[in-house]
Amino acid sequence: MAKKGLRAWVKENWVDIANRRKDGSYPKCGRSGGEKRKNYPKCVPIAKARAMSKGQRAGAVRRKQAVANTGPTPSRAATFAKTKRKKASIGGSMQPYIGRSIKGEYGEVNLSNPSYVKYYGKKFMP
Repeated sequence: MAKKGLRAWVKENWVDIANRRKDGSYPKCGRSGGEKRKNYPKCVPIAKARAMSKGQRAGAVRRKQAVANTGPTPSRAATFAKTKRKKASIGGSMQPYIGRSIKGEYGEVNLSNPSYVKYYGKKFMP
């Protein structure tokens, strides 16, 4: 990610996605004077807010409100949830072999799949 200065950050036009207006627009991030808002603000740049789906915006607001916002400084919550990755099995495929399996040492070959038994034949069977 390229380094940006404070001026570039301010020019991104940060908005509060937790408190959407009736006309569909978002209020600017931050409150002035004794302004009251329904929800605790979740601020993102307007470009990111427009690119997010309705579910992504709702999830970001839920994560922000779930964090305890007590104290003088606001708490940070991730805008996007971390995705869970599947673990790759030994063979490199994403799904492990599900089915009848023969396990054991046959010669110098470890057979764990019926197709291997067919390939190596009965000569390795004890």
